[in-house]
Amino acid sequence: MTETASGFKWVPKASVIAREAGARLKEFFTQGVETEYKGDVDLVTIADRTVEELIHKRLGEAFPDHGIFAEEGTRERLESEFRWYVDPLDGTTNFAHGFPHFCVSMGLEHRPAGLAQDKDGTLLAAVIYDPLLDEMFTAERGRGASLNQRPIRVSKTENLAESLIATGFPSRKRHINPNIHFYQEFTLRSHGVRRAGSAALDLAYVAAGRFEAFWEFKLNPWDTAAGLLLVEEAGGRITDFIGGPWRLDSREILSSNGLIHDELLHFFGDIFAGRDLAPIPSPRQYAERRAARAARSATSRKG
Repeated sequence: MTETASGFKWVPKASVIAREAGARLKEFFTQGVETEYKGDVDLVTIADRTVEELIHKRLGEAFPDHGIFAEEGTRERLESEFRWYVDPLDGTTNFAHGFPHFCVSMGLEHRPAGLAQDKDGTLLAAVIYDPLLDEMFTAERGRGASLNQRPIRVSKTENLAESLIATGFPSRKRHINPNIHFYQEFTLRSHGVRRAGSAALDLAYVAAGRFEAFWEFKLNPWDTAAGLLLVEEAGGRITDFIGGPWRLDSREILSSNGLIHDELLHFFGDIFAGRDLAPIPSPRQYAERRAARAARSATSRKG
């Protein structure tokens, strides 16, 4: 059954737009592109800007009354009842370095008349497209989540120790971001932590059961709008780091399969409070331990 035949309202047209945008990204990726900087270390390429212009045009044709809020600066009809949050290239740093992990992300929010500007509306539709793997993640509220038109659900793993989880780090001001401590602690408590460089795909992978959880600090609405709806529609759970409701402009996001969420929140509480933390060895400590092991090994050979 196609999405159109199944009664989806926004996903069919949005998927066509995302697929066209993804094809352009794939062309740029194959050819190679020049990179620029927006700020000290944030990268932007001609691909970001060209594809955002393409999506802007296509959304205007498909949904002329809808607003657009996009990463590279498009702000149009923001007073509209419906608003698309668009990241034309989530994973720009990967893209610029030739690392094949990036996507197009588009999430639709309903903002009824009278809703205050600092309040969230309701997420209605989501499209995340990985053009290199030809994977189209889609969702509409109340209709579940899909990957290439096949239903997806979050994983059934029930404990953190058996979970594969994901996170990300900011491209700038990393020295004031505490996530390295969370990375350390969750690496010790899980099957592993992945840092692949695309928050939208990380959230899609939680929805598809590939990751059990994803957390990150200081994301933007265009990073998360589509992925959040995918996780919800796939049966997952999303909060901030203390279990409160998430917001599109949240500085904290924790998404999971729901089954390990309380365990994650417990460990977040421990980490913020400084309880039961495993110290990260310094390079000097590591060198001293290596030298001690070498000395013991030499002694045992002599004996």
